[in-house]
Amino acid sequence: MNQPLIIGVAGGSGSGKTTVIQRIVRHIKEENLSLIAHDAYYRDLKHLTFEERARQNFDHPASLETELLIRHIKALISGYSIECPIYDFTNHIRKEEALTITPKKIILVDGILIFYEKELRKLMNIKLFVDTDDDVRLLRRLRRDICERGRSIEGVLDQYERYVRPMHLEFVEPTKRYADIIIPHGGENQIALQMVNALIQDKIRE
Repeated sequence: MNQPLIIGVAGGSGSGKTTVIQRIVRHIKEENLSLIAHDAYYRDLKHLTFEERARQNFDHPASLETELLIRHIKALISGYSIECPIYDFTNHIRKEEALTITPKKIILVDGILIFYEKELRKLMNIKLFVDTDDDVRLLRRLRRDICERGRSIEGVLDQYERYVRPMHLEFVEPTKRYADIIIPHGGENQIALQMVNALIQDKIRE
């Protein structure tokens, strides 16, 4: 198998990265594609109490074991399968089991901080940044964290004000300059997505 095409999809929390990825997956046959989420690589906090875990800053680059993600992507590029961690977002710990990911023609990597680490950026052939207004991102985060992760409104807003917004301004927003394509308005931007899918097809043909 030829070396896989590595596509990075970055953007702030709630920007619509998942929708963009779904549109790409719909355009490309699923058997040709593997998906790796950076937030599966949150550091395991089993050694802390639940209260201590809940107070951690999960929007800082240090909260993620990016060095393991880099090793895993290099392994996939070399043709080896990996055991990707599975993260429990309700309890802030890694699960005992892992997800086996095999090398495919295309590897999609998504996360708010994937363009922050230079070594990780260098592995990517195409870098996409999903850019969405702050108020829209906050509403989406509220809906996700309350419905899917069992958080309270007060807890989500406190975390947003204390960590998410300042970390976004310091670590996420500046990485837009590394993107090959910036997608305004998230996954609803059909013209941008058509451009992205055309670029992917060109890269595959190369």
